[in-house]
Amino acid sequence: MGAMAQNPPNLRPDLAPRLVIDSPRREGQPTIGMVSLGCPKALVDSERILTRLRAEGYAISPDYAGADAVIVNTCGFLDSAKAESLEAIGEALRENGRVIVTGCLGAEPDYITGAHPKVLAVTGPHQYEQVLDAVHGAVPPAPDPFVDLLPATGVRLTPRHFSYLKISEGCNHTCRFCIIPDMRGRLASRPERAVLREAEKLVEAGVRELLVISQDTSAYGTDWKGAVKFPILPLARELGQLGAWVRLHYVYPYPHVRELIPLMAEGLVLPYLDIPFQHAHPEVLKRMARPAAAARTLDEIAAWRRDCPEIALRSTFIVGYPGETEAEFQTLLDWLDEAQLDRVGCFQYENVAGARSNALPDHVAPELKQERWDRFMEKAQAISEARLAAKVGRRIEVIVDEVDEDGATCRTKADAPEIDGNLFIDEGFERLAPGDILTVEVEEAGDYDLWGRPV
Repeated sequence: MGAMAQNPPNLRPDLAPRLVIDSPRREGQPTIGMVSLGCPKALVDSERILTRLRAEGYAISPDYAGADAVIVNTCGFLDSAKAESLEAIGEALRENGRVIVTGCLGAEPDYITGAHPKVLAVTGPHQYEQVLDAVHGAVPPAPDPFVDLLPATGVRLTPRHFSYLKISEGCNHTCRFCIIPDMRGRLASRPERAVLREAEKLVEAGVRELLVISQDTSAYGTDWKGAVKFPILPLARELGQLGAWVRLHYVYPYPHVRELIPLMAEGLVLPYLDIPFQHAHPEVLKRMARPAAAARTLDEIAAWRRDCPEIALRSTFIVGYPGETEAEFQTLLDWLDEAQLDRVGCFQYENVAGARSNALPDHVAPELKQERWDRFMEKAQAISEARLAAKVGRRIEVIVDEVDEDGATCRTKADAPEIDGNLFIDEGFERLAPGDILTVEVEEAGDYDLWGRPV
């Protein structure tokens, strides 16, 4: 029996990093496997479920053969993601036979049981208690009070030197192509003290990089009555005092985002913004019902770079949205030329069951969507190559992710785990270890990656 399913490494923005499990097992201990699909926010849900199970005496298995039952945390963001989730459920049933399903696709239990009637239970996203009840029914707990103690930082599915920090759940936007508010509900922000307490514990346990995630990071705390106007600003400043890299993901381009830039210039927050622009033509954005227009985004980008010259900008885009004309697509290419974003992901529009965009007229033919995606990625790659080439000869700070006999795989401040590029060191790496932060001189650049040497 093979290892459990992993998200494929590609440019889809709804995919989490690969799952990493390291949990010893005592003799006779009940054991649960976990297949974690979906985005980094779903990965945090998986960590919370496994932390609770670990505290109740369960071991965590990285393969099907060693598990008494398997939890599949699903994604329902796109129809292709739903298909991958069904495939992962089927694989778990074939390899193990005892499967509990949770996550976003769990909001459609009939869809799951229609394809896989033998699953033991189906629960929706962040329904932790229901998942635990299902596990208890399938594999009764057998805790040993002398050894089954809750780890100080819980169970984490990412390498020890970085960790995702979820600050809110849900979303208040009504983008026509998205059903996340239907699956995960409206915005519900975690209390600042709870977020900071979790962050402090992670840093105390050796985490060197905190990746702040939510459905809409810019909107953090705006669901509170009587709160400060933009609670993400004091939260980011407080996180920046902890001594770890702080990376902000899923930041909608509201006007108050410009107030985060001084924190980046001061070094409190990494000079990195992950902003889902999605498109550049105002009519396409209008059909998408996006919460922010593109009219002034180029001016905003210029202002961000003026105030923090080192800032790296990442974004995702949709090509082939219903009604997208050649002229509208060309506007997107022209905008990309001017914006010169550092890191770009793109995916072709897909209908999603329940999304309002399905009913829009003039859907783009699949072959045209592919052709536009190819053209978009060709331009994005050329921009990436040029921007990386400009770094050759510079000295920059990197964090080490992996070290093997061939070298060290690192990331710069401009690179988030799994979704962006790497910096490789193939000489003078012998004493490096994951989590080390060091200065390197960039010697070579490729389309998406860099090579350098320690200084």
